[in-house]
Amino acid sequence: MLPYIIGGLIGILIGAVLGCVIGWNRRKSTAEREIGSAEDEATRIVNEAYKSAESKKREALVEAKEEILKAKNEHDKEVKERRADLQRQEHRLQQKEENLDRKTENIERKDEQLSQKIAHLEQTQQQADQYKNQQLEELERISGFTAEEAKNYLLSQLEAAVTHESAMKIKEIEARCRDEADAKAREIISLAIQRCAADHVAEATVSVVPLPNDEMKGRIIGREGRNIRTLETLTGVDLIIDDTPEAITVSCFDPVRREIARLALEKLILDGRIHPARIEEMVEKAKREVDATIKAEGERAIFETNVHGLHPELVKLLGRMRYRTSYGQNVLNHSIEVSHVAGLLAAEIGANVMEAKRAGLLHDLGKAIDHEVEGSHVAIGVELAKKYRESEGVIHAIQAHHNDVEPQTIVACLVQAADAISAARPGARRENLENYIKRLEMLEEITSSFDGVEKSFAIQAGREVRIMVKPEVVSEDQMVLLARDIAKKIEDELEYPGQIKVNLLRETRAIEYAK
Repeated sequence: MLPYIIGGLIGILIGAVLGCVIGWNRRKSTAEREIGSAEDEATRIVNEAYKSAESKKREALVEAKEEILKAKNEHDKEVKERRADLQRQEHRLQQKEENLDRKTENIERKDEQLSQKIAHLEQTQQQADQYKNQQLEELERISGFTAEEAKNYLLSQLEAAVTHESAMKIKEIEARCRDEADAKAREIISLAIQRCAADHVAEATVSVVPLPNDEMKGRIIGREGRNIRTLETLTGVDLIIDDTPEAITVSCFDPVRREIARLALEKLILDGRIHPARIEEMVEKAKREVDATIKAEGERAIFETNVHGLHPELVKLLGRMRYRTSYGQNVLNHSIEVSHVAGLLAAEIGANVMEAKRAGLLHDLGKAIDHEVEGSHVAIGVELAKKYRESEGVIHAIQAHHNDVEPQTIVACLVQAADAISAARPGARRENLENYIKRLEMLEEITSSFDGVEKSFAIQAGREVRIMVKPEVVSEDQMVLLARDIAKKIEDELEYPGQIKVNLLRETRAIEYAK
């Protein structure tokens, strides 16, 4: 039994081994077939890749050849164009060289011709100089004068003729200009004055306080003079109580202080209660009233002249000029009048009207405080205008209105003219007799200082100077020039209102005796 079992097991084992061998052989054959098929496929793919690469290589070569051919064509075309351009430039340069050669040849020919002409001219000049010398010698022989003597003689004759002609020409031009300028100036000034309705009467500021009776003088003086001392101390004025019946004179250089004292006195007289405390109260009230009046007067001046934009301090300074006079003429009214006249003159000639009116209103600004600050009213006015930022044109007009500097603008000249018009009106100012006589003497002294003047007389209140000249020294032709020189010297050295007529007289006498 056991042998059968062992034999069965051995058979089974042999069968299994045989099955494994057969299966392995079958799988091997299958694998070999698959490997062969894969190798064939790989060979096919490689062959197709070779073919595709060759095709693309040929295409790339063709495209590269086309690009190279195209680039070569473009390069050939560019080279051809540049070559043509170079040929054209070479042609132009050749033409220019030919033109330069021709011009050089022409210049050389002209230089040669010019040299020949210069040589000919030099020869001609030498001949002309010889002829001239011969003629001069002949003329000197005939005339009996040398060339220098003849020249001096001709110059003397020409000088006399030119003096006569120039005198006549100057006289003619001056007469024509004077006629035209006088007519035009008179027309402009008359129109300006007619349109400016200003007060022509000079004011006289006399600070005299009337009293109801002479008893009031004692009350104002007070016990042991305490009232009058208090009033003088508070106001800074001097009270003059003299023999004038029912009146007290207030004396002070400062017109504002004088006005405050006058108002305070009037209030005390009306109130009747006069003692130091009451005096102090009335002085303070008078100061407030004067300050209000100053402000109101400044605003009135601005309103009347239509000049706006002034600094408030300038308005107050204008108001202070209400209490200031110059030769009896109220300075504020004078400034308003100058502003109007300057504006009208500016309108007539087409200048800046507002600047002229502003400069005219402020031209005497320094007179508001010239008794408090050192310097002339012109310098003070200039400093005030600069301080309160006025324009350069206005500052220059203030500085030039008394010729402290030469006027450089139309407005400055107009303010000068308007100032002279306002101050020179008949009755506008009172003139000091001493200054008047001194001006007449100075006028006669200036005119007598010229050579050939025999006598001079200032007539018509200094509006005309009549001059007698020596006929043997001053000829008729020289009179015109002499009159002009005298007028110029008067303008430079003398200050005067209006204008002065220079009248020259020359008398020629012929005296003979019958024997």
